[in-house]
Amino acid sequence: MINPEQELPLPGNHPINQIGLGEHQITLLGTAHISRASADKVRELIASGEYDTVAIELCPSRHNSLINKDAFAKMDLFQVLRNGQASMVAASLALSAYQQRMADEFKIRPGEEMRVAIECAQEHNLPVLLIDREVGTTLKRVYHNVPWWKRWGIMSGMFGSLFSQEKVSEAEIERLKQGDVLESTFSQFADKAEDIYLPLVDERDRYMAARLRQEHAGGTPRKTLAIVGAGHLKGITQYLTEDQRNPEQEIGQLDFIPKGSGWFKYLPWLIVLLICTGFIIGFSRSPDLGWQLVADWVLINGTLAAIGALLARGHLLTVLAAFIAAPITSLNPTIGAGMVTALVETFLRKPTIGDFSQLRQDTTKLRGWWQNRVTRILLVFIFSSIGSALGTYIAGFTIFERLSS
Repeated sequence: MINPEQELPLPGNHPINQIGLGEHQITLLGTAHISRASADKVRELIASGEYDTVAIELCPSRHNSLINKDAFAKMDLFQVLRNGQASMVAASLALSAYQQRMADEFKIRPGEEMRVAIECAQEHNLPVLLIDREVGTTLKRVYHNVPWWKRWGIMSGMFGSLFSQEKVSEAEIERLKQGDVLESTFSQFADKAEDIYLPLVDERDRYMAARLRQEHAGGTPRKTLAIVGAGHLKGITQYLTEDQRNPEQEIGQLDFIPKGSGWFKYLPWLIVLLICTGFIIGFSRSPDLGWQLVADWVLINGTLAAIGALLARGHLLTVLAAFIAAPITSLNPTIGAGMVTALVETFLRKPTIGDFSQLRQDTTKLRGWWQNRVTRILLVFIFSSIGSALGTYIAGFTIFERLSS
């Protein structure tokens, strides 16, 4: 049976809630992710000897990134491109860059209190529980939870805020004291849209509460110190004290990535059908008109994809590959122009070990995304894909305008 939480005011404005979970006791410590005082508080509590388990607001990938400086260096870039994960990796790098920027501003390593928790737990031979949901899953659920017409605005807003050269505002500092890098990055959207807030904040509160209940189901009584962003404290406490659902089922539901609308996956094939129909109609009227439509398709689609590769500062041969590939790949939804251009760029400018090792630092500066060969390949993939997509629609409208004139 879960007992009501007990609030314990502590010096240093570090809120703590103690929650009884049957014979287990969980102490929730609310921290600020850019605060040296929070790191000191974590060290003090673990050293007190009152706890036999430490839980932290990290998922396996963020945990690995925090403790393994070479995590990005071990990334298989070809596998990332083949699996269509380039955009997700770019978003993860951007989030890391945002956290690094905040850390540089306050002269403290990113996620210092989490790193201290891991190191102190190891010193005292305490097990460490990773209770947060995978960041990739959270980003995908954010993406799928908003209408398709809002997605571009959200992503562009996120990247725009990450690359801003302005000093950190007082409002940003206060948000960072209350939450974590995900909430701070999306805060301008989360405050205004429930479809962003739910997967970004509320679902993670539910997830972390379910993970704690899962880890404390039966077994030897434990005293756990759970270290989470202060902004999560209220939500996790509420779900721990009120939610009686099966934690395994709860975690399974929150880990599920919704599939897109059934009709949406057929849209690319419908576009291909319409374009090919336009070509057939054009050639049936006259060969000159048919070839004019083909020329429109190649020039518009190829040029916009090439411009995208050029904006990413791809190799000249990569730009040429974009121009050639886009009109062809746009008629085959199983492969995109971005895949071709990224592979060409990788072949022509293969990233060095130094590029991988410098990822964390290079991504904190706007120019670094173009200077580092790894991120430049990701930009080539993204920009040429966007150019090809725009080219497909613009060329499609141009073709049917010619047919209707």
